[in-house]
Amino acid sequence: MGSMMTELIEAIQESEGRADRKVLTMLEGDSISEKALVIDGKIAWESRKNGYFHKHAEEVKNITESGVTSIENERVFCDTLGQEKQIVICGAGHVSIPVIKIAVMMDCEVIVLEDRPMYADHARQAGASQVICAPFEEALDKIPGSTDTYFVILTRGHRYDQICLEKIAAKEHAYIGMIGSRRRTALVKQCLVEKGVDKKVLDAVYTPIGLDIGAQTPAEIGVAIIGEIIEVKNRKKRTYGYSKEIMRALITQEPYLERKVMATIVTRHGSAPQGLGTKMLIYRDGRCVGTIGGGCMEARVIQIARLMAAGENEQARICHVDMTGNEAEEEGMVCGGEVDVFLEVIEA
Repeated sequence: MGSMMTELIEAIQESEGRADRKVLTMLEGDSISEKALVIDGKIAWESRKNGYFHKHAEEVKNITESGVTSIENERVFCDTLGQEKQIVICGAGHVSIPVIKIAVMMDCEVIVLEDRPMYADHARQAGASQVICAPFEEALDKIPGSTDTYFVILTRGHRYDQICLEKIAAKEHAYIGMIGSRRRTALVKQCLVEKGVDKKVLDAVYTPIGLDIGAQTPAEIGVAIIGEIIEVKNRKKRTYGYSKEIMRALITQEPYLERKVMATIVTRHGSAPQGLGTKMLIYRDGRCVGTIGGGCMEARVIQIARLMAAGENEQARICHVDMTGNEAEEEGMVCGGEVDVFLEVIEA
């Protein structure tokens, strides 16, 4: 499975930028752990040539949603892949700082565009992944945009808002939000319509930006903005896929060159701590790359995975963890949900 996982990750990386990508994994039966990368409904890579998924190519084409589905009564997990979530913030004023900090907590790539050096430094101090200190028009030329790019316009005046929105409207995006009163944002949009900017794109801009929670302080406005981005993001119903950290560990075999187990959350119910598709690599001595939520739930999964990594017989299994009821409370599982975690051995 080791070299096969390397091939899969390389295939995922090569297909970066394609809109419809899925990784299918057999969860049971004689073909358990078999995988396929599906791009635009067609099998682009298989862990076993002419294997299970090749024989069921028509059924594969009809799998459209993330999570557990079935092919001929055998369960399959569908990992719908996106790109790394990227939040591009135009402006680094007092409202931008909490937006940057919360977005960093969400493990997003945060790019801040700011034309004033002092404010650009504030964005760096807040933890932005990248800060481009240049005029907005020039800075936006360096941002290609994608279906996983979320644009947040928080400049200091409607003249700059208009410059940013005109450039952004022509880019691929997942979300555009712009701060300002209804009157101010309406004026900006009207000016851009008159300049020939696509009205459908402008009508879809979130203005005033943020969820309507009565936010008043910069921190509260930041929460409202990120809350709205989360709401838009989660409508796509994508799984968490393969993080850069996991992909790096699988391809380079670093930091530990040895047999290991990959844990993937394949079902969740209730308030489980992590989402579908969240992954973690577990080594025989208990070292890990990534997390599936921490606490007693993760500790139990690690315990089982270490036994699998040390043994020779069991190559894959599903571990069910119930975080409800008295027993779970006594063990400190405060989330109150249930998860199924698929464990599969990966050879060095």
